[in-house]
Amino acid sequence: MMSAAFWLLHESLAREAPGSEASTRNAIQRLPPLPAAPQVLDVGCGPGAQTLVLADTLRTRVAAIDIHQPFLDRLEKSAAERGLAELIETRNLSMDVLDYPPESIDLIWCEGGIYLLGVPAALRLWRPMLRRGGVVAFTECTWLTAQRPAEAAAFWSDSYPAMTTVAANTEAAEREGYEVTATFPLPAHDWWAEYYTPLQERIDQLRTRDEPDLRAVLDETQREIDLYARHGDSYGYVFYVACKVDRPGGDRASFIGM
Repeated sequence: MMSAAFWLLHESLAREAPGSEASTRNAIQRLPPLPAAPQVLDVGCGPGAQTLVLADTLRTRVAAIDIHQPFLDRLEKSAAERGLAELIETRNLSMDVLDYPPESIDLIWCEGGIYLLGVPAALRLWRPMLRRGGVVAFTECTWLTAQRPAEAAAFWSDSYPAMTTVAANTEAAEREGYEVTATFPLPAHDWWAEYYTPLQERIDQLRTRDEPDLRAVLDETQREIDLYARHGDSYGYVFYVACKVDRPGGDRASFIGM
């Protein structure tokens, strides 16, 4: 569970992870053909910058799911301001207890949040809800180079030890019954202009507060920003488009443990 200091740092940010409207649209363009009125879930939507793009581009109803109600409230306000309120339904629900019926969803979207479950576990958990040919599109922090700077390797070994390569994530998706049909790394702009610059401004604003818990969160976040400045060519967020495929003998095994 995130601390009060974490939420204080993030409460005014437009995004909770690197990304941009351009990258969201790029990923949408790489989707396979969808039904005329696809059933779409945006899982771990945060403040919903990408939710607005999904609803506006696909012109279909999007269920935006998060467990932090202030994010959902902000998304509802933004949707109303952009004339998209009728296309966006917010739900305060955890991504590991989605309650949609089997084979009822066409597209699951998850920018910046799949790490909370891990790629294999999330794809396994969500697969039964997808219709035949359904899609999961997600971003995941990924190693981009074979040589990993020692400082970056040490940081991510502590912060996210499951972080791996495009090839390994693709193989994991295939084991869970998907075909990865597209991948692309997010550009540095999505880190700096869209995420780290506003985050840095917020850190600087909060430095005046003498609160030990807050100071610890600010210091750790500053460490992450500084690390990307030094070693951001070795890792980054990658967009993955993974399509559900038929398995020999059907999908009964997908429901085990649900």
